[in-house]
Formats: sequence, structure tokens, C-alpha cells
Amino acid sequence: MLSAKSLFQEILDHDESFRLFCSIAASGESQGGWENARIAALVPPGERELAPKIARHGADEDKHGRIFNALMRKRGLAPVPVPPETDYTMLLEKHGIGLAHEKLHRDEPLTVHDILTYLAHSRVTEQRASEQMELLRKHFADHPDLGRAVRMISSDEDNHLAYCHEELLRFARAGHGRAIQHTLRQCALAEIRVYRDVSLAVMAHMGRILGWSRAKSAVLAAGIHGLYAYERAVGWRRMVSLKPPQRRNALDGPATSAPEFA
Repeated sequence: MLSAKSLFQEILDHDESFRLFCSIAASGESQGGWENARIAALVPPGERELAPKIARHGADEDKHGRIFNALMRKRGLAPVPVPPETDYTMLLEKHGIGLAHEKLHRDEPLTVHDILTYLAHSRVTEQRASEQMELLRKHFADHPDLGRAVRMISSDEDNHLAYCHEELLRFARAGHGRAIQHTLRQCALAEIRVYRDVSLAVMAHMGRILGWSRAKSAVLAAGIHGLYAYERAVGWRRMVSLKPPQRRNALDGPATSAPEFA
């Protein structure tokens, strides 16, 4: 019987599939670290109090990239190039979601609108990250190799999501509510399409590595399309709602260090 736990266990148990999984994850996290670091450096003068929180967000993402690389090294594995069709972060940028790298490469201060775009993009993508890590934490929190990494990354993603809620609500109270809701909806609808396409691409690569039958691959693809249909109809709404988080000031203070993997 197919389940999220059995599927991931299969990927985990095979060196090549595990290496691809960790390479994709490490690349995306490292890219997020760079993006947040650049945004923190370019925050407009009127919002400079946000810079340390954005920098902390970036430091967390960079730490996650190092954790995934360390998990590979522990098994004697080296990263592999990330197939373009599985590059979630870059595909979002290609679809115009978030701040373009061209803008981030300049040394020009961002605008308040740019910060709203960044926060809305983060609100949507951190929802996805938080849910994915919660699923892994549910099944692998006590795993001897993955447990510490899963628990730490999951906690960080929850902090990132709480921070996005808190800051977007602050901007909404300052009169930006309509712009925030428009941007959130635009981001959410684009993200669910990219997530579907990336999921299909990742499963295709895993299927080739693990020798899945056509029937198994078809069932998994149907599940991905089914999730997309649900998210396209109503599920996207969970990505655009805003409420005061239980974790307040979640990104105050320095980032925690990555665990060591013997």
C-alpha cells in the first residue's frame, strides 16, 4: 500500500534517490538564503527594523542547505546537479513570483511594494514548507539519521511562517491590506501550479532511479493531479489567510547553529 511514509522510506533507503532528494532540497534552501540576505541588505530606509529578521530568515535557509549537504556526506554521497524541471525556487521566479534576481543583484534600495511582494511570496512558500516538514516530522522525528535535522528544520519553517503572518498583518494595519491580498492570491495560484509540475518531475526522476512500474507511477501522478485540483478549487485559500501567530517575534535573535552529523 502506498503511503507518504512508505514512499519516502523507499527514497531514503536508496543512495541515488536520497542523493537527488537532498541535492534538490539543499539547492532550494541555499538559494533562499541568498535571496533573503540580498533583501535584508536592500531594505528601504523606512523599514530598516525588518532587516535583522530578513537576515535571520536567510541564515536559517542557508543552514538548512548545509544540513542537507551534511546528510549526504554522512552517507559518503556528493550532491548532483539539480534538474531544471525540479528547481522549485527558480521556476517560481520564472513565473514572476517574488522578487526577480535581476533586481536583487542591483545595489538599489527596495521599495515598500517590493517588501510586500517578498513577504507575500514567503507567506505562500513557507506554508508549503511548513506542511512538508510537519509530514516528515510526523513519520521521521525519531529516525536515527534524519530525526534531528527534521525537527530543527520543521521548527524553523514554523517560525518563518509565523513571522510572515505577523509582518503582513502589520502592513495591512498600515493601509496595505488590499495590495497584500491581491499579491497573496496571485502567488498562491502560481505556486500550486509550480508545485504540481515540480512534484511530477521529481516523481518521474525517482521512478527511473527506483524502477517503479508504470502502474505505480500512474497512481502517484494521479495523486499529484488530484491534490492540484483540490488546491486549485479551494485549497489555495489556506495560503492567503492571515491571523496573529501563536509564535510572536519568531525571528528575533540569531539563527541556531546546524547540528553536527558524524
